[in-house]
Amino acid sequence: MLSQLMVLFGFFALVLVSIFWINKAVRMFDKLIGDGQPAWVFFEFTALTLPAVIGSMLPIAAFAAAVYVVHRLSSDSELAVVQATGYSPWRLARPVAAFGLIVALMMSILAHLLIPNSLSQLRLREDEVSRNVTAQLLTAGEFLHPAPGITFYIREITPGGELRDVFLSDRRNPESAVTYTSSRAYLVQDPAGTRLVMVAGLAQNIREPGQRLFTTHFEDFSYDISSLVSRDAINLNKVAFAATADMLRDPAAVAARTGAAPGAVMAELHGRFTSALMCLVAALVGFATLLNGTFSRFGVWRQVLVAFGLLIAIKVVESAVLAPVLVSAALWPLLYLPSLGGLGLAAGLLWLAQVPGLRWRIAAALRPRRHGAAGAGT
Repeated sequence: MLSQLMVLFGFFALVLVSIFWINKAVRMFDKLIGDGQPAWVFFEFTALTLPAVIGSMLPIAAFAAAVYVVHRLSSDSELAVVQATGYSPWRLARPVAAFGLIVALMMSILAHLLIPNSLSQLRLREDEVSRNVTAQLLTAGEFLHPAPGITFYIREITPGGELRDVFLSDRRNPESAVTYTSSRAYLVQDPAGTRLVMVAGLAQNIREPGQRLFTTHFEDFSYDISSLVSRDAINLNKVAFAATADMLRDPAAVAARTGAAPGAVMAELHGRFTSALMCLVAALVGFATLLNGTFSRFGVWRQVLVAFGLLIAIKVVESAVLAPVLVSAALWPLLYLPSLGGLGLAAGLLWLAQVPGLRWRIAAALRPRRHGAAGAGT
């Protein structure tokens, strides 16, 4: 069972991660390539988003693997044979629990190490790319908008780095819009920043009021384009980037450094632990729910829907307990309530599967009574 669980978990995780990752990658591709970034930057950014996508899909993949394995064992009558030999539901749950712990370990590595580091590195690379003015502007044949109110166009870029037929429109000041055109231009780096040196061009300035047009022909003109990109210092002091050890050692210091509320720090800290527990809960709840199902020609879809509904209910409780913790950090034990409740639910379902007579009596009590025609006549 453990080998089947691991194989199917790998399959479901691969499918789910691929779907969500491709969805994010398409949007990122449009943004990065549209800004003139090379392909390797796109692959770097998508790789940095991968740990967070994997972390969000692991509980779902664990649940799907547990449900599918029980369904396969039940449909092949292997589950009935094993139960006939004397294996109790608790004994059958051992490989599922071991599987859940393995997935929880993977989730712990992601939540405590890979996801915070990848998010901080992604934020750093996004800042570096946004400061790379040259990469944003060196795109021939397209109208670019590197900043609000700025439109830039290059007809051709020669192998020597010369820009041909340049158009630059600066409308950041509505009362004095300026349009620059030149036959040749060059991007020049100096200690003060990046400058666009235009040669043999024309500057057209429309001034308010009256919409008066002033034109100036120039032989060469230097335009500072460093101001098109924000130079604000990057802020990596965020709760999502903080190390787990720092939050365990001194959560107040992390809250002061990041500017976040103490409740947000505790929610982030203990959320990394509960996310791992949720993988174990998802596997056990899916297994225990299907173990209580009876044979049907229509399959076990009813039990699958019930298991999925129980998992959704646990996630709803998880969302509900988050708000009080954000208000008061002292209420952080509430974050473990959904996981403990899910483990208790799985234990209750396993106990119910061990007493099949009780399950039949509960089903009979819930079934509506029918009165025969003879009884109605008397």
